[in-house]
Amino acid sequence: MPSLWIKNARVIDPAAKRDAVGDLFVADGKFVATLSAVAKKRARKIDARGLVACPGLVDVHVHFREPGQTHKETIGTGSRAAAAGGFTTVVCMPNTSPVADNAGTIQLIKDVVVRDAVIRVYPTGCITVGMKGQALAPIGSLKRAGVVAITDDGDCVQSNDLMRRAVEYAKMFDLPVMDHCQDQSMTQGAVMNEGVVSTRLGLRGWPNAAEDLIVARNVILSEYTGAHIHLQHISSKFSVDIIRRAKSRGARITAEATPHHLALTEDSLATYDTHFKMNPPLRTEEDRRALIAGLRDGTLDIIATDHAPHTDYEKDKEFDYAPNGILGLETALSVALDVLVRQNRFKLPFVIDLLTRRPARLLNLAGGTLGVGADADICLFDPGEQWLYDAKAGFSKSSNSPWSGQTLTGRVKTTIVGGRLVFAGGRILRD
Repeated sequence: MPSLWIKNARVIDPAAKRDAVGDLFVADGKFVATLSAVAKKRARKIDARGLVACPGLVDVHVHFREPGQTHKETIGTGSRAAAAGGFTTVVCMPNTSPVADNAGTIQLIKDVVVRDAVIRVYPTGCITVGMKGQALAPIGSLKRAGVVAITDDGDCVQSNDLMRRAVEYAKMFDLPVMDHCQDQSMTQGAVMNEGVVSTRLGLRGWPNAAEDLIVARNVILSEYTGAHIHLQHISSKFSVDIIRRAKSRGARITAEATPHHLALTEDSLATYDTHFKMNPPLRTEEDRRALIAGLRDGTLDIIATDHAPHTDYEKDKEFDYAPNGILGLETALSVALDVLVRQNRFKLPFVIDLLTRRPARLLNLAGGTLGVGADADICLFDPGEQWLYDAKAGFSKSSNSPWSGQTLTGRVKTTIVGGRLVFAGGRILRD
């Protein structure tokens, strides 16, 4: 592997509080302080003038659909979409077919990752057998098989007692529990946020209380057991308030916001476009503003995409029958820059932190730093470049994105994993 010399970049490394124009040096896949004069002559050089160099982005919430749903996405295609979006590390959810509730399925996923993935892909395991919410999955066995967390994402454990036992066992094995917060008794048949817009459109409403109740449940269980519970794709202003107050008491609660919940509201559904149908649903402008405030003050810890591919023929149905979910990996950075930096005046290093160091630390993953000795995972992007996003021309196997056909600002130019270029010039490289 050749040495690498990235020159003249604006280097942003939140872990080291570094934000300055400078160079990065890589040897044998690791960051080094500098290269020898001989090594500099032989190194691959990238002139990154005008670009930002930051740690490779980290996403702890993606759906790559393999095994069993490869008509939507595969680990190979999903990892390519991630690389095109600047991500070097992602964490896959276990709602595959079969679900990842045993060591054998986890090993299958790991084998496919080694064979097909162009970035780092980590598996999660289920909380319950079959994701049915009735009996605990073998948490210790899943830990030994290599999962980085457990979750029934896509479903939510409805039994409070079973969830208590799950987080107690997970704490024993030092595994975070990631929870999709949804009281299913309140969302039967619901397809969008409950309110004036759902009434006007004649669609069954999904109250934010369905999220708030489970968020409160998880806060109580975390404080009762001392376990780390991570709350996925928060969408409600009331949930943000519950989390804020829990953190003030020292609860081991973390939480994420998605780019789509930060950027969009229920008003986007006015034309019944199923590309805006998701779980949890897009909510009000007041909820959206609360999420942004939650990221600003640390109530919400990270940004995660909830990348959820579906085929055109699945999405091209009556609104009630179309599946929930949208693509997110190739547009996440652009959307975050637009909403947080340009519209809400967040500092760029802070937003990079939400996408790199913080998610890596949350699940104890390597990555999220440009420090000497760390794996050389790097994202190079132009924060000012405008580009037309065409989901059908993207790297995902599906194209269900509400941003398809729109001009976005901020574009990933190069993605490097372990010192190897995997994305550059708009294409995936087998370096």
